[in-house]
Amino acid sequence: MKNSIREPLLQFNENGIYCAAAGVYLDPWRKVDKAIISHGHADHSRWGMKSYITHNSNIPIIKHRLGEDITVAGYDFGESFTINGVKFSFHPAGHIIGSSQIRVEHKGEVWVFTGDYKTEDDGVAVPYEVVKCDTFITECTFGLPAFKWRPQEEVFKDINNWWAENKAEGKTSVLFGYSLGKAQRLLKHLDTDIGKIYTHGAIENMTEVVRQLIDLPPTERVTRETKKEDIKGNIVIAPPSAHGTTWIRKMVPYVTASASGWMTFRGARRRRAIDKGFVLSDHCDWQGLLQSIKATGAEKVICTHGYTDIFSRFLREQGYDARTEATQYEGEQGEESKSETSKDDEA
Repeated sequence: MKNSIREPLLQFNENGIYCAAAGVYLDPWRKVDKAIISHGHADHSRWGMKSYITHNSNIPIIKHRLGEDITVAGYDFGESFTINGVKFSFHPAGHIIGSSQIRVEHKGEVWVFTGDYKTEDDGVAVPYEVVKCDTFITECTFGLPAFKWRPQEEVFKDINNWWAENKAEGKTSVLFGYSLGKAQRLLKHLDTDIGKIYTHGAIENMTEVVRQLIDLPPTERVTRETKKEDIKGNIVIAPPSAHGTTWIRKMVPYVTASASGWMTFRGARRRRAIDKGFVLSDHCDWQGLLQSIKATGAEKVICTHGYTDIFSRFLREQGYDARTEATQYEGEQGEESKSETSKDDEA
């Protein structure tokens, strides 16, 4: 009698990451019947699924983005639920508010899908939690040794000093960050003793949703009625898509900056025509990835979206059974919803 080979608990196909035993997808990129969602960014939570399952704090976020009429069920961190004998649970990913790792257990085998994750406690998201497993599906958006994050306290000191200097020169500070996650992290740590915080419509709309979940400082939406003299010397938080549009003319004279892990490279700042770059990411750096993988105790590692080939090769050199899988996730570049920012643009 031949030994039967068990099919992988999670498989990658044209629709997404599929758990055949449960008949459910994790963060699918095409329309499916049932989807378990790690977090609210546009590349991980897409419209058109018949039903969604996600962490409770992510429900208002995806309803804002996908529509109030979606069918969605929520669970708390560590609360297990079973589908066709397969046990699932959500665990903190530390990426953005409402972000989760998805633990999948079946017949004594445990897999963990990280979605996107960050090990530094940013004071906004529930801090990352190590989840022991046999197979670990990890992003590697910043899977190069060149990516090494400074403590966020140092970065926010630089950001606040930059704002104060601009104000002293009579200039408005325009700081670009993704409308979900990065924007709220910036708001949480800006020094309101320096001045007022203004926001682009896309930022303000998402922040109104997130205020249900965490405390954030007061902000004022930039509208057609907002006067240039009111904004002058203060700080404006806007999505990257607002750069170079007519909307930004209201800020003159202004200085621009971007908060992103990609600001590690000077060329990225030049290409985006940004005056200043602050290296601040909601993803792991090189060491964060390696430390996280080691802590899980996993022997098998699947690398997705990012520097997959370089990172998986390094893991194999360290003795891991590591491979890559193609996905339609885009890491930090895929976190802005184009439809959301366009509908919220205001002159």
